[in-house]
Amino acid sequence: MKGSNEALVVIDMQNDFMPGGTLAVAHGDEIIPVINRLARGFEHVVFAQDWHPREHVSFAANHAGRKPFDGVALAYGEQVLWPVHCVQGTTGAAFHEGLDVPHARLVLRKGYRRDIDSYSAFIEADRHSTTGLAGYLRESSVTRVWCCGVATDYCVAWTALDARTAGFEAVVVDDACRAIDLDGSLELAWRDMRAAGVVRMLADEAVA
Repeated sequence: MKGSNEALVVIDMQNDFMPGGTLAVAHGDEIIPVINRLARGFEHVVFAQDWHPREHVSFAANHAGRKPFDGVALAYGEQVLWPVHCVQGTTGAAFHEGLDVPHARLVLRKGYRRDIDSYSAFIEADRHSTTGLAGYLRESSVTRVWCCGVATDYCVAWTALDARTAGFEAVVVDDACRAIDLDGSLELAWRDMRAAGVVRMLADEAVA
């Protein structure tokens, strides 16, 4: 069992990101048993949950003439437009029923501000609006953050990178993640994470 200074952050394991969901990550459901086993080795587990209002600025449906995966310029920079997903209170926003982590201490919701998208569990896409996770972890005496979930090259990578920026050690448990890997995005994400000092590990190594 990992000590109290270590926390596992389980990222976006929600129905809309699973096969059959509106923004599915291929084979995302395959990592559920890995995450369940991994989480049993941590006394401190946090769930990050996408939690968008239906009128969210990142939804292509809210931009006339735009379609999913188009880009649009927003106040904080270029934004990818997504299919409607993880709308507050919907089945798609719920965690996959196969997750079995009853001892998780915190569910942290992100992306709930209508005008700002959010990938990282620490800081939203404007790179200014914080979620409060860093403060929570510091007050819990956490020094190392372990990341798993979906997608490796988006929300997992952003969370790991922001953990490093916030002063935590960071580990990504590779076989407890699945990626989108669009136009080389996975390779780029790992390059950025390595440069930032994020450690890449497998679940068997993590719980050894």
